[in-house]
Amino acid sequence: MSIVVERLSHTYHPGTPLETHALKDASLEIPPGGWVSVVGHTGSGKSTLAQHLNGLIYPQKGSVSVDGMAVEEKSPDLREIRRKVGFVFQYPEQQLFAETVFEEIAFAPRNWGVSEGEIPARVTSALSLVGLDEGYLPRSPFHLSGGEKRKIAIASVLSGAPGYLVLDEPTAGLDSFSRKELVLLLKRLQQDGMGLLLVTHDLDIALQASDSIVILERGEQVLSASPREVIDHLQAHPLPGLFLPDIPALSALLRTCGREVPLTWDWVILKNALTGDRG
Repeated sequence: MSIVVERLSHTYHPGTPLETHALKDASLEIPPGGWVSVVGHTGSGKSTLAQHLNGLIYPQKGSVSVDGMAVEEKSPDLREIRRKVGFVFQYPEQQLFAETVFEEIAFAPRNWGVSEGEIPARVTSALSLVGLDEGYLPRSPFHLSGGEKRKIAIASVLSGAPGYLVLDEPTAGLDSFSRKELVLLLKRLQQDGMGLLLVTHDLDIALQASDSIVILERGEQVLSASPREVIDHLQAHPLPGLFLPDIPALSALLRTCGREVPLTWDWVILKNALTGDRG
């Protein structure tokens, strides 16, 4: 089973002077344990695509299905779809609402019918996953730093135990260490079988971590391919707002000279560097 998007199109304000074709014939598949990144400059349709995956927006043309359940308005499966597909918004302030961190993280499991006796364990487990301790539980999420708010927003989705996780620009505003922490968390979730869709401007992370990458340009799907193929494509056909990071660009250049060089870093080495394990 997978999330399957087929020839999805969406127009905002159709039939008015503000009509905008935000998405045209986009297709992708996210299997359990797969990581798909969607990249493109501002206004390319990334967020519009992501919001279709759990019914925040319904398909106008084309289709979206989650484990065989169609994402459609008034579908009897919408609640189950939204339980399976967790969504992390670009700005944590759009997602946070509770008076305390505990209540924030407890909301999803309560909403999905988890017994009250199981809630504390769900909350502390989700908090631990994002690298925060129980000292945060009585605090107001609105009095935390930007990076901490983002972690609480992610924890509040993970506590609901989704099968898929959709993240809209989760690295925005994070420093380099926090970005690496987030990527390591996502890699762990992927290894545990969670399907991931990452909407990002950060082409470096997309190239290093994804199984496949979808490039959008003015709502149109330019390419859906492996990181290696994306590097080759962007080297030959640069796109506005998408610039190859220095190392992949150098790797691509060396390969044109007949040198076989790696395109990605070793995640084991990265994890050891962050944890201090030199073994």
